[in-house]
Amino acid sequence: MKTPPKKTPIDPSIVKQEIEKMGLKSVGLASIRELNRIVNNIEVAANEKYIRMEMGVPGFDPPKIAVDAEIKALKRGVGSKYPPFDGIPELKLEISRFVKRFIDVDIKLESCFPTVGSMQGCYMAMMCTTRRLKDKNKILFIDPGFPVNKRQASVIGVPYDNFDVYEFRGDKLKPKLESYLEKGDIASLMYSNPNNPAWICFTDQELQIIGELATKYDCIVMEDLAYFGMDFRKDYSIPGKKPFIPSVAKYTDNYILLISSSKAFSLAGQRIGMTAIPDKLFNSEGNNLEPYFGSNNFGYAYIFGAMYALSSGVSHTNQWGLTGLLKAVNNGDYNFVESVKEYGDRAKVMKKLFTDNGFQIVYDMDEDEKIADGFYFTISYPGFSGIELVEELLYYGISAISLTTTGSDRHEGLRACVSLTGQERFKDLEGRLQSFEKDHPEGSDFKVINL
Repeated sequence: MKTPPKKTPIDPSIVKQEIEKMGLKSVGLASIRELNRIVNNIEVAANEKYIRMEMGVPGFDPPKIAVDAEIKALKRGVGSKYPPFDGIPELKLEISRFVKRFIDVDIKLESCFPTVGSMQGCYMAMMCTTRRLKDKNKILFIDPGFPVNKRQASVIGVPYDNFDVYEFRGDKLKPKLESYLEKGDIASLMYSNPNNPAWICFTDQELQIIGELATKYDCIVMEDLAYFGMDFRKDYSIPGKKPFIPSVAKYTDNYILLISSSKAFSLAGQRIGMTAIPDKLFNSEGNNLEPYFGSNNFGYAYIFGAMYALSSGVSHTNQWGLTGLLKAVNNGDYNFVESVKEYGDRAKVMKKLFTDNGFQIVYDMDEDEKIADGFYFTISYPGFSGIELVEELLYYGISAISLTTTGSDRHEGLRACVSLTGQERFKDLEGRLQSFEKDHPEGSDFKVINL
């Protein structure tokens, strides 16, 4: 095995050895979990800690309210009992209240239910929307987006289209979106807001365009609200008070809200998310659901078809934990936005460390505003493709994923997550970035990966 002679912050022979052990065709195109495994292995072999930016893992402990509520439920003995497929009544009520108090949309508790993480929520939404109507079986991803959502579509066997929305903001969005929908085969479309990975946020104008076109072409909007309330430029933390969190729900009845508990509530390990479907869609009839789910009624197919087949519901104790937390949030006793605002503070510092050392922010504008500081940001370095940069940075103790894997047209870039880099690691990050810039001065074609 040829060992790169260049001295880098992480022993290059170990980095190369662990990369080769994984046997991937391309490190730069590795999935989040594959890259996560490589970095774990390098950390053990080299006895060095990386600046971990490849995976969107919450960096804070779960709220005590949720922990205590779950422990209390477990001690009551609920762990021995199957939960209802569509959630315990207490949780369904709090999800309905949550949607009303923070998005200002009325959805009956019958069509609000927990899922095994928002990932299962996305999977169920894809299953049901793409089988609702004959001749409508395709998903449109408004990218860039979470790479695993396309994997989910592939696993289900659903075809999809996608486009990078960055150059189609504002008025430009309508003709671009309509060029796909007018073909007549799009069953549903999906985006995240705020966006993973670019952290752009759709405006009310754009959400109105999406909603009105969804109604016109009878397709379902799967709105991924994984980073609920985390556009820190506005204060969305006060229940029942403006400003409310922007949502396509204001402009169509053809939508499914997919709300994660992982980031905003720091409950990633509990694998519990929320789905809310408007009453009109929930009670509607398709013409292609029955062969798959036993009924053409959309809501019935969702709960007694998809949910039953996938997991028969969500962990009973988790439901009580989330119920306790949501009740406190809805009543104004717990400010969930305040508890995660540090992510924005970290992003502000980390972006400056990167740009001070020769890197550039890829998605740098949110229409006519500077991109917000939040859970993710995007970076590039002159002379590198994103695929190359992923691998090159591993030698410098920094891990991030390529934007190519997200459906982005910006193939020079990477997605960086701030959640696992606390202030105590900023000096380490700065030192490693300084080493990187020193080894890759402007005009140089040096790359460790080519040695």
